[in-house]
Amino acid sequence: MITSILAELGHDPARCRTTPLHGGDIHAAWRVDPPEGAPFFVKANASPRPRFFELEADGLAALAAAASPTLAVPEVLGWSDRHLALAWIPQGRGPDPSPRLGAGLAQLHRTTDATFGWPKDNWIGSLPQSNQRHADLAAFFGQERLRFQAQHQGKGLQARIDRLCERLPDLLPDEPPALLHGDLWGGNWTSDASGTPWIYDPAVHYGCREAELAFTRLFGGFPGSFYDAYNEAWPLEPGFDERVDLWNLYPLLVHANLFGGGYAGRVDAITRRFGG
Repeated sequence: MITSILAELGHDPARCRTTPLHGGDIHAAWRVDPPEGAPFFVKANASPRPRFFELEADGLAALAAAASPTLAVPEVLGWSDRHLALAWIPQGRGPDPSPRLGAGLAQLHRTTDATFGWPKDNWIGSLPQSNQRHADLAAFFGQERLRFQAQHQGKGLQARIDRLCERLPDLLPDEPPALLHGDLWGGNWTSDASGTPWIYDPAVHYGCREAELAFTRLFGGFPGSFYDAYNEAWPLEPGFDERVDLWNLYPLLVHANLFGGGYAGRVDAITRRFGG
């Protein structure tokens, strides 16, 4: 597959060195070293979800346009129905990137819109992400995040999600729409030798910035210096710590739909705690 993709990108496959990369759950990936020019990254799938790479490229472009100089996004070199090619992120150990990531993310979140959502539906992992626009945060989070994912769960959990959604206007903060990476966990960012943080593999939309910060706490991997820098740049609203589990209902539902296991039980416990 990589041979035909390199030809599509205008390279002679016989003259390129390709190194398979590991760690992704959905796609095959390679580092490509052409005979001239800089190395680049390719990920591909012989049977991709519809418009998967187009929508990822669209999200990366939106992040790159809004990111501050302290936060980097890899350049999109090309895409097709079955692949995405990106500029190679320079590797190396440098100064602690966490404060720059926190400050850069706060600046990214300053990019706003009139509504929550996104012009197109896209993907969260290998699942569809519904981005229908809403002027109201509670309506967006309830309908496009919780109910949309809960439709794949049992009727009892769906009923508790419905009851919780009725309470969301009283539980959520009054925050403007913020441009979000949308899938920011420890595996979707890295740093280079200069200490510059790089973000990739997004599920971009306009949502509540608290949802992004809550997700960084779900699986860990973000040190205190990241949160300190974020709060220095743009302090979070009072009560955020009490809302973390509420926001994380969405990624937990996604994981329940993808992997099953105990994720649905965690969703059930949180919905009951918040009155679902």
